Amino acid sequence: MQKHNVNLPIVVTGRHIEITEAIRDYSHKKIESLHLDYPRIIEAKVILDVEHHRQIAEIILFCADHIHIEVKSTTEDIYASIDESIAKIARRMRKFKTRLLKSHRPRKDGSIRHLEEKVFNSDDLQHSEEEDVIHSYVHQEQYKVRPLYPDEAIMDLEISDRPFVVFHNQKTHKLAIMFRRKDGDYGLIEPDDKAAA
Repeated sequence: MQKHNVNLPIVVTGRHIEITEAIRDYSHKKIESLHLDYPRIIEAKVILDVEHHRQIAEIILFCADHIHIEVKSTTEDIYASIDESIAKIARRMRKFKTRLLKSHRPRKDGSIRHLEEKVFNSDDLQHSEEEDVIHSYVHQEQYKVRPLYPDEAIMDLEISDRPFVVFHNQKTHKLAIMFRRKDGDYGLIEPDDKAAA
């Protein structure tokens, strides 16, 4: 177990807020007292922001095995926001550890769920040209595609707020997308390269 994060590089930055020594020391103490069984923390960033009366604390942990943990909390007090972000990290890591232990247990027979087949009428799929709306994307960001196994992609989703993970599937050697479904389960998409060709 990682008892203490000794000499851990912690960067505290502020947007629309002056970072006092008290805030910096409080952030350092909270992150240094964070005990994680796994993964080992390599570096931490704390970004504090004030928008109107909202005090926002975002904490990003860069950990071993290419694991990134990002949390954000908003309250009316900057110290309470830091506390809430630390609590979110602890909850997320407990959930991650539980899933890690479950993934090593043997699966019971009949664990595969069968979904009901649905057939749609072609008339339902038609729509008039007046309904067509030209969409454009509003945000572009860099995304690093990493080589992962599907269970590692699920664990990556467990410790992040993102709705999906794009990765290079080490089992099939194809590009794949693991996404969080509305029912709480996970879905895996592997695009058919032959169809695109």
